[in-house]
Amino acid sequence: MENERTAAGVRTENGDGGIETRQAPPRREAAERPVAVGQSQQAETRGSAPQAANAEAVGGEPGGSFRTLGLSAETLAAVERAGYTVPTPVQAGLIPRALAGVDVLGQARTGTGKTASFVLPILERMRQPGRGGGPRALALVPTRELAVQVKDEFEKLAHGSGIHCVAVYGGKPIKGQIDKLAKHPAVVVGTPGRILDHMSRGTISLSALDIVTLDEADRMLDIGFRPDIEKILRRCPESRQTLLLSATVPPPVQKLATRYMRDPEIMDFSTNELAVETIEQRYFTVDPTRKFELLEKLLEREQPRQAIVFCRTKRGTDKVHDKLARRRSRLPDEVACIHGDLAQNVRDRVMRAFRDGTVKILVATDVVGRGIDVSSVSHIVNYDIPEFCDDYVHRVGRTGRMGREGVAFTFVAPEEGSQLTRIEMRIERLLQRDEIAGFEAFDQRPRPAPVEMVPTGGFGRTLPSAEQEAAEPAKKPAASMLGKGRGPKRHRRAL
Repeated sequence: MENERTAAGVRTENGDGGIETRQAPPRREAAERPVAVGQSQQAETRGSAPQAANAEAVGGEPGGSFRTLGLSAETLAAVERAGYTVPTPVQAGLIPRALAGVDVLGQARTGTGKTASFVLPILERMRQPGRGGGPRALALVPTRELAVQVKDEFEKLAHGSGIHCVAVYGGKPIKGQIDKLAKHPAVVVGTPGRILDHMSRGTISLSALDIVTLDEADRMLDIGFRPDIEKILRRCPESRQTLLLSATVPPPVQKLATRYMRDPEIMDFSTNELAVETIEQRYFTVDPTRKFELLEKLLEREQPRQAIVFCRTKRGTDKVHDKLARRRSRLPDEVACIHGDLAQNVRDRVMRAFRDGTVKILVATDVVGRGIDVSSVSHIVNYDIPEFCDDYVHRVGRTGRMGREGVAFTFVAPEEGSQLTRIEMRIERLLQRDEIAGFEAFDQRPRPAPVEMVPTGGFGRTLPSAEQEAAEPAKKPAASMLGKGRGPKRHRRAL
């Protein structure tokens, strides 16, 4: 498949030999671009999924009431106790269909209330009699932090109902989890790897499952959980109900849904723009050696309520965190970092401090960043531009949650202009260029004068400056000193 960028957009040759054109962001002037971008690349496609229903088609307009969704009086009391007043579009659309018992594939960006949209139907299902012999509901999530978050949501909305939920994930002693599973909880939330571990030990049975939820399915596939997920789903009863929720629906997610769901209804609650409108998105063009200086100046200028700084690697996360902690020696506890190599008790402690507001700046990697759901995050800084476009969508989605405003900044090195273009094509939106005085695209330190290579011996000499050339008298060429147009001819010795 070949792409060609035209004035109208990106021209793509489809499989039938025809030409399809979709709108693409306009090019910037050359002065605004970090580098001159050659051929544009096509954004990731979503494949040929069945036609999705939007929020309006399923009654997902905001401003309704939870009382119209078919929830029981006990669940409505729990919703009111939790402080939820008006359902979000994804909640208003997905809950009635889930209560009807159909399989649903729901697409919605982060921060739109996806967790409650599957927790409430599960709680309703648990109030009805079911099969014994094990948990009746299973929720699979990609990260430990997200497992804790989903479990907390279950406990909040199941308050006083007697429905128990257990979270199982790696990094914690397995014996304590085995003891909790022995008490026969109705709901289990876990990461695929740890669920498989319990299955192999015989400490969890999936034979009594009524409903299975795959939360953040795209991220689970991104980080290599597909074989584990398929092993788990093959062990679940065929009569189960399956809910799949994801911020994006790439072809691997569609394939998973086709294979393991029964005639799923596909509901698309994402807006036309993948990045939410309440998030202001900007970028800086900066020399890689000056990224940290720019980060300090940016934090000083913005004074964020809470911020997440995303780095590409664990080592880079540690470096940025250590530098920030040293520079903020007066309040070092306001800065923390989180990544996959940290012990689970450390990660739990960091997330508690971040949620209660003690930590103001959190440096994180993408893997754990997906499980961060803190509504007070006001700023996102992409210290390293993400490798994949969907990672940008998920990073930016950490702010502007539940309709709040947020700002996202991306640091772009001069050679990373093509990656920025792909992100803009993916979200169908141009990022605004931002600047801070003193931080240009290239390092402005004085550089040594250029060196000219001369043919005699290959040694270099420094070219004289313009002032030196003006001050020195012109020298006569060597040829004129010989009185001839060229030097004496040299002859080879005959062999």
